[in-house]
Amino acid sequence: MNLKTTLSCFTIVFAFMHGGCATLQPKPPVDRASVQPGTSVSRGGKALALVGTPISKGKPLRSVALVDAMTMKEVDLSQERGQILFLSIVPSVDTKVCEAQTHYLGEEGDRLPPSIQRITISRDLPFAQKRFAEEAKLTDLRYLSDYKAGDFGRATGLLVDELKLLARALVIVDRQGLVQYIQVVPEITHLPDMEAAFEKAIELSKEK
Repeated sequence: MNLKTTLSCFTIVFAFMHGGCATLQPKPPVDRASVQPGTSVSRGGKALALVGTPISKGKPLRSVALVDAMTMKEVDLSQERGQILFLSIVPSVDTKVCEAQTHYLGEEGDRLPPSIQRITISRDLPFAQKRFAEEAKLTDLRYLSDYKAGDFGRATGLLVDELKLLARALVIVDRQGLVQYIQVVPEITHLPDMEAAFEKAIELSKEK
């Protein structure tokens, strides 16, 4: 093997090791703790206040208009009955952690019963949500946008005041429109505990 061939082989191996490894992004940490809506979360250790009227378990989801990314029609989740609503709330689908959270909901969430609606909510424009859904091949999820004035964030105590984005959270609403599960991730760069929320949603789906 001559020097030129040796260098070529080394270049290919080096590119594979470093380029290939670069594509294998480490998974964000999973946070199993939760903070109360309307309190604060952190990003990299910096405290960020949550503003709005906090939701609480056992209470109805408040009436607020969101925009469906696929139809551009307004949607009020407080008026939807008969199905369990699994709300995956993210700051922006165009960030790595939010992308990981939404992929988990779309891919691992396929094992959930069909009576559970999987919904991603963010303050992204509906056009950005639709683009993400199509590019990620996750069009079986619903995407709702709170882009207009952050009314959903304010109606749940999940609006990050400084960023004007939604906190990272999971909320499950039962068939009667009552909130039955809330996790607000304390560190916004961490993932929520999707498996614990899946278990709760499945448990609710078995209730008459």
